[in-house]
Amino acid sequence: MNEYNKALNMIEQVQRAVIGKEECVVKSVAAILAGGHILLNDIPGVGKTTLAMALAGAMSLKASRVQFTPDVMPSDIVGFSVYQKDTGRFVFQPGSIFCNLFLADEINRTSPKTQSALLEVMEEGQVTVDGVTRSLPQPFFVIATQNPFGSAGTQMLPESQLDRFMISMSLGYPGRTDELAILKGENLKRPVSAAVTDEDLLMLQTQTEQIFVHDEIYDYIERLVQRTRNHEAIDLGVSPRGAICLVKMARALAFLRQREFVVPEDVTDLAVPVMAHRILESGRARMEQKTKEQLVEQIVKEERRPTLKRR
Repeated sequence: MNEYNKALNMIEQVQRAVIGKEECVVKSVAAILAGGHILLNDIPGVGKTTLAMALAGAMSLKASRVQFTPDVMPSDIVGFSVYQKDTGRFVFQPGSIFCNLFLADEINRTSPKTQSALLEVMEEGQVTVDGVTRSLPQPFFVIATQNPFGSAGTQMLPESQLDRFMISMSLGYPGRTDELAILKGENLKRPVSAAVTDEDLLMLQTQTEQIFVHDEIYDYIERLVQRTRNHEAIDLGVSPRGAICLVKMARALAFLRQREFVVPEDVTDLAVPVMAHRILESGRARMEQKTKEQLVEQIVKEERRPTLKRR
């Protein structure tokens, strides 16, 4: 299908800059097709910003990048009103958020006040300044990077903001072969070109929404979500928003896998990046050094899967 070829070309363009992280690239593109925001959480220097910039380069969209530091103010993001003496009126000056793709680099290095400036825009695609609500251009995405909590100068994102990210992923260290390719600068020799326009993305999102989801899949997702809410090692389970995100992501992944319907493997392959950052492990789980990812993997392993057959 022609639409699939455009999505495939987008993946190929991103992989020109990001070596050896095919799974992360595919899931990132799936999140874009699902209309969600992406959080890249990992130690410095493993390619978080490279992936974010490559995604931006693969889409012909208006992009803004902000390096978040403690002195970045909410008005820098959403905008502010300036009084013009000659006209006697306040004139709105748009902030950096007025774009299609907002790159928030090291988002957890800024103050909670500035972080909260993104809450409305990430959920509703609009900003309210001085009592006036303004819509952002569509499509709109936030791709944010952050260093692990506890690194120098970082502070944890609140649960309400984490829940607004459709997926959260860690890239991890590259393998030996991939790192040798990076050291040789092979990724720098292959510039990223725009593969899709804003109109293409809107069309791809529409195609993704039409992927069929069987009632058994809906039931499976609901059971997984309920397990996170009743698990003894989890104090805060996945929200309804998280369940909706898992459905949307499963549709997008099925589309990228050239299917017109979702199968259980689409859900299980996405459970960790969609659900793990939305839960809060118990104190006992932290004492036993159980990570959020391990808890979600355990739930997926123990929960019965639907027995749908591939067509």
